[in-house]
Amino acid sequence: MKPTVALLFCLFCLPALSQAGVFNLATFTCDSYESQVMNPPPGAKSEDAVNFSMWLFGYAVGHAGDHSIYSNGLQTFGNALDVDCRSRPTASLLDAVSSINAANDHPMDLKELDCATFEARQSDLAHSDADSARTIMMWLFGFSVGRSGGRVLDTDAVGDFELALAKRCRDHAQGSLFDALTAVRLPKKKAAAGS
Repeated sequence: MKPTVALLFCLFCLPALSQAGVFNLATFTCDSYESQVMNPPPGAKSEDAVNFSMWLFGYAVGHAGDHSIYSNGLQTFGNALDVDCRSRPTASLLDAVSSINAANDHPMDLKELDCATFEARQSDLAHSDADSARTIMMWLFGFSVGRSGGRVLDTDAVGDFELALAKRCRDHAQGSLFDALTAVRLPKKKAAAGS
């Protein structure tokens, strides 16, 4: 396995749970993020904090116009977002995410990873660790939405996104993962929380 490919998969080897949710970053406040996602009341249904954070991290990178994955950036990004949200509870999550510099050490350029390599590794991971494969997909989904100028996280759409990305990669196996991520588009969905 190439070192850059190894970085991609080591980055996302975190446990993941999935619960549905639709969140418009422009109207979902920092306070709501802190209370509903990061610190939900016991027994309350909430989106998995790791997957939500991974989506936001990918979104921040794509939204900023960057095209790299930072292998050790999630914790730094998450901590910075938490500090910003606690200091501005009424700010939108979009404003908070946009104020965070997602760059960190050990960048891996998505333009240098071909689709065929990515798809083979993702398929293997999906068979051996489906939760980690979903977590990777959440980052990629966030990146794609951020890059396209979108603002909505729809956790129900991650499966559709994954299928669309796989198809794009099959059709353009030698193309870069970056090109595939910028080409994938999903139809508009239902209204989001906070809208």
